[in-house]
This record gives sequence, structure tokens and C-alpha cells, in this order.
Amino acid sequence: MGTLDDNIESVLYSSEEISRRVSELASQITSDLDNNNTNNTESSPPVVVVGVATGAFLFLADLVRNIKLPITVDFIRAESYGSGTVSSGDPRISSDLKMDILGKHVILVEDIVDTGNTLSCLIAHLKSKGASSISVCTLLDKPERRKVNFELVGEGKYYCGFECPDYFVVGYGLDLAELYRNLPYVGVLKPEMYK
Repeated sequence: MGTLDDNIESVLYSSEEISRRVSELASQITSDLDNNNTNNTESSPPVVVVGVATGAFLFLADLVRNIKLPITVDFIRAESYGSGTVSSGDPRISSDLKMDILGKHVILVEDIVDTGNTLSCLIAHLKSKGASSISVCTLLDKPERRKVNFELVGEGKYYCGFECPDYFVVGYGLDLAELYRNLPYVGVLKPEMYK
């Protein structure tokens, strides 16, 4: 049995590149939050960082460890792929937040934004729960695959790690049928692995 690395055609973003970019994103978020927060208290941090399970878990962990302000963390799960490689285009919330986000600023952390369907669904859901503003921080963005335009809420901002070419990528949390998430880099999967 070969290693996971054997199934990778090329490394798109190395672990060092990812680490550097995550630090830059966290610094930008910290700066933006610090400039916007005047009512920050230890008992009720107004910022909730919401990871989109499962793909964003590594990115989220590295990101929040570099944000230098009080935050709380929660997870939400939206499913649109199943075990395939193409989105069904009809995402659904399969596991909701445990935290109350009414009046809070939410930073939604995604592994990848492509069609925009899932992101649009998640933003609408968080808005319906009373978030005062919603920002998005994604590791990867594939703008050429966009089918749905999403709108941020309130003073929300869009943070992007890398603009990704239209390849099927895995690693650093991204998967194919739940495999490859544990690779320390983002790589292009060999086509024969998913065709």
C-alpha cells in the first residue's frame, strides 16, 4: 500500500507557505478586530470564530492560535458533496452552532470557496440567528467556479489565503471521501484517484 503522497500530482501550497499565510491572515484579522472593538470584555467576547466542519479544522486551529484577542470558537457543518467530487448545489446544515451569536460578530472560517452555494447558505443561516456582522476567512478561493454571489453582513470582511486554480485539491483539511485531510500541504490530486 502506497502513501498518501504517492497520489499527489503536485504540491500547490507547501506547509511553510500555508503557515506564513495563516499568520498574515491572523494578523490582519487581529488588527481589524482591534480597530473595531470598543466593548470587548472577558466575560462576553463579541467575536465568534465559526469553523465549517470538517474541512476547515486544521486551518481554524492554526488561525485562532495566531489571533491575539479574546474570541470564542464554535463549529457548524454544511454538507453538499457527500463522498463525491462535485457539489450537489443544494447544501444543508447538518450540525448547528451550540453558541448564541445574537448581536455578535462572526468570522466564518472555510477551507475552500468555489461555487459559493455553501457559503451563501451558511451566511443566510448565521444572519437568521442574529449575527450583527459576518466576515469570511477562507484558506482557498476558486473565483472562476463561482455560481452564487454571497453578501457579507454588516461590517463583515472577506479574507482569503490563496486564490486557487481550478484543480481538485486535497490536504491541510481538504479531503476526497474523508481521506487526505492529514497531509501538511495542499496538493493536486492525481486525476486517476477520483475519476
